[in-house]
Amino acid sequence: MEYDFRKIEQHWQDYWKQTNAYKVANNSEKPKYYVLDMFPYPSGAGLHVGHPLGYISSDIYARFKRLKGFNVLHPMGYDAFGLPAEQYAIEHGVHPAVSTDKNIATFRKQLDNIGFCFDWDREVRTSDVSYYKWTQWIFLQLFNSFYNRVSNKAENISVLAASFEKEGNSVHPFPSAQYKLANGKATFTAADWKAFDEATQQGILMEYRLSFCGYGEVNWCEGLGTVLANDEVINGVSERGGFPVVKKKLRQWYLRITEYADRLLEGLERVDYSDAMKEMQTNWIGKSYGAEIDFAVSSEAVTADLTLTVYTTRPDTIFGVDFMVVAPEHELIEQITTAGQKQAVEEYIAYVKSRSDRERMAEKKISGCFTGAYVINPFSGKKVPVWISEYVLAGYGTGAIMAVPCGDERDFKFAQHFNIPVTNIIGDAFDGNEANATKDALLQNSDFLNGVGMREAMAIVIDKLVEMGIGKRKVNFKMRDAAFSRQRYWGEPFPVKWINGVAYPLSENELPLELPFIEKYGPGPEGEGPLANVPAWTERHLETNTMPGYAGSSWYFLRYMDPHNNETFCDRKVSDYWGQVDVYIGGTEHAVGHLLYSRMWTKILFDLGHIGHDEPYKRLVNQGMIQGSSRFVYRVRGTNQYVSGGLADQYETDRLHVDVNIVDGVELDTAAFKQWKPEFADATFILEDGKYICSSEVEKMSKSKFNTVNPDVLVEKYGADTFRMYEMFLGPVEQSKPWDTKGIEGVHRFLRKLWRLFFDEVKGKVWTDEKATDAELKVLHKAIQKIEKDTEAFSFNTAVSAFMVCVNELSDLKCNKKEILQHVLVLLTPYAPHIAEQLWSELGNAGSVLDAAYPVFEEKYVTESTKEYPVSINGKLRTTIHIDLNASQAEVEAIVFANEVVQKWVDGQPVKKFVFVKGKMVNVVI
Repeated sequence: MEYDFRKIEQHWQDYWKQTNAYKVANNSEKPKYYVLDMFPYPSGAGLHVGHPLGYISSDIYARFKRLKGFNVLHPMGYDAFGLPAEQYAIEHGVHPAVSTDKNIATFRKQLDNIGFCFDWDREVRTSDVSYYKWTQWIFLQLFNSFYNRVSNKAENISVLAASFEKEGNSVHPFPSAQYKLANGKATFTAADWKAFDEATQQGILMEYRLSFCGYGEVNWCEGLGTVLANDEVINGVSERGGFPVVKKKLRQWYLRITEYADRLLEGLERVDYSDAMKEMQTNWIGKSYGAEIDFAVSSEAVTADLTLTVYTTRPDTIFGVDFMVVAPEHELIEQITTAGQKQAVEEYIAYVKSRSDRERMAEKKISGCFTGAYVINPFSGKKVPVWISEYVLAGYGTGAIMAVPCGDERDFKFAQHFNIPVTNIIGDAFDGNEANATKDALLQNSDFLNGVGMREAMAIVIDKLVEMGIGKRKVNFKMRDAAFSRQRYWGEPFPVKWINGVAYPLSENELPLELPFIEKYGPGPEGEGPLANVPAWTERHLETNTMPGYAGSSWYFLRYMDPHNNETFCDRKVSDYWGQVDVYIGGTEHAVGHLLYSRMWTKILFDLGHIGHDEPYKRLVNQGMIQGSSRFVYRVRGTNQYVSGGLADQYETDRLHVDVNIVDGVELDTAAFKQWKPEFADATFILEDGKYICSSEVEKMSKSKFNTVNPDVLVEKYGADTFRMYEMFLGPVEQSKPWDTKGIEGVHRFLRKLWRLFFDEVKGKVWTDEKATDAELKVLHKAIQKIEKDTEAFSFNTAVSAFMVCVNELSDLKCNKKEILQHVLVLLTPYAPHIAEQLWSELGNAGSVLDAAYPVFEEKYVTESTKEYPVSINGKLRTTIHIDLNASQAEVEAIVFANEVVQKWVDGQPVKKFVFVKGKMVNVVI
């Protein structure tokens, strides 16, 4: 009976589907375990071999936990809204709903071919109205809530309104220190609140809501008709399509994630993420301690009193300030710029508007412009010039910094570049030693800081600033409130109406607000979304922006728990049963954005009592990237002749990428190459040793490099079980590694060797019911110990190696015994479920191997009872003998002298001495 993997795998995939083998109940006497993948965006290209790496890892772990007695939730769905789907639809003349459904069908077929244990009854698609109804509902929870800094949690906005009625905003000051009322004040009384009209009251409440609307400067791309994130803009044009991008102020929705900054930091201490991941999130949040300082502005353009506020983590360096730098977007620039500098400033700002924040921060070239204005150093009375430069961002701190060239290298280089006089505190040149610079600055420029350390100096300076009424202590965060709207069609509509300039939420019974089906769409007027072109939409005064792609992905793990509930997003009893995701697997590209937003949404839902946990994921595993191993051919320049790689240096050639699927290792299939593209039909070849040898290079796996490998091809050729095990065998899950199809043959041979322990292609069945020997049990239990430990640790590559060692050793022992083999099959089930299920059935076992009990390791079978002793005659090694570790001296002598080799060398001679060192050696002296 041969190993017909195609027939076997199709049979069991059909059987598992028919029997609902992977259907999971929302209650069980078993302990729960939740294994989650970062769900995919269903692109038109389908899966390549890099995509399933994380899915196979999670599948192995989910199956392993099931065998260990857990009720395992392992779902899958699709992140189906967003810009890529809409752009693809525009480029191909198809509606995104149609293209998305088609792409999902392709993904589903590919995933099924690999044999995953997903509970497909729980599938979610973020673009389905039954799903985004609840995304809209959660948005309303955020809109109708504020962050109560007194109770340190989200509460209903009605609590805030009641407080305003009673005591104004004395208990709850504005979240933004920059916000002022029309009268220029930041406070109001209860009487003021009651006197405000509806629009003013709603405007004030908007400043507190967790999802709020405001005006922000964004990267506007007219060609794509949308706002782009900083990482979607390169050198002033869009990454997708290369369209011009400019800065523009638009009405945007935001999430007030800054209110959760401290809790997001604290939560990292309670989750099992890698140190690198925690560091990325910590740096992104960017908590710092310092002071805000007000500097009086001195400028011929200013007639009234103005102050420039800066935030600094080193207020003690105020004595070394030589100039100020403000962001080009700073609101004071227009007021303070002098007439003589007006044109230069306007030209510089125009230049900066074409650049993204990421480009500005990465730029090494120094640029800036003097405003003509000055501020007054409150301690020295010195006039300090105010410059603008792109390296200062409006979104961080106050958008202004005090520059201390004696203590900061970038400030020093800026001063050098523009010939700004530098206070000579530590010599004529910056020495890079900030601590020394600061110390000298303090000692030489103050009369109240002598003899104190840096920390004490900072505290003293802040106290002095507070005393003078021009400063205050301040905790700052680098993280900004998250932009939460897109000027696109393919996204969740906001459940909001605009009436007389005021945003009013729809009621919950008006949900879902369905996205209208429109055949053709383009940008709306004045940068609005395409929905602004739909009369039936605008007549209802509905919001014309849509939510961003991360809206649906911020909470999908909760919907998997209760996907068919029409009454709520997730029943509280169900979410309490499943709780946190026990292990979450995905790529590092979502290290900051998605994970932070998801953590924030979870904390809000927890604060409002909708769920019982405030962190979504207990453990996070980031799989590495499978890189493409590209192949290249060499075309003789000006011809259609191709020279083999080893001879290419003898000709003038152009190197071209070639499809790796028509290359065996590095040998090109020349016939397939000629059929690959029309321009290669007449190709001729200069071979070496009768072959065309390609060169290779490891690069990112990409369609444009023709180095993607379709898993369907490998599954068809070798089977899903081989493909699954080979992906794991490539190396540690967390590491990136190049793909090389050549090694897959070895894994396939391993499975065939396993098969031969059960069946011979000529004899048929060879397995028996004979009792296992100690040697066979030792092999089995070594495998149980190693594979269980490695699987639990996500060390799947070493577990695959352990399977190979086990099968080799059982083959050497000619072990065909059911007592041993059936346990090997259970161990193998998470990795190669199809062959395991087939052979389990062939052994006559009742039920599915999916429900078998995981083998229990017994140490007694691997504890060594004998030792191989080296035996020397007159000090020369002559043989080795296995002797029981508990044997006595007399028993050892008897065993040694009974040995044929020892008898030969002793040859009847009298023994002068017998040396036995227990556990080490035997020496016979004659």
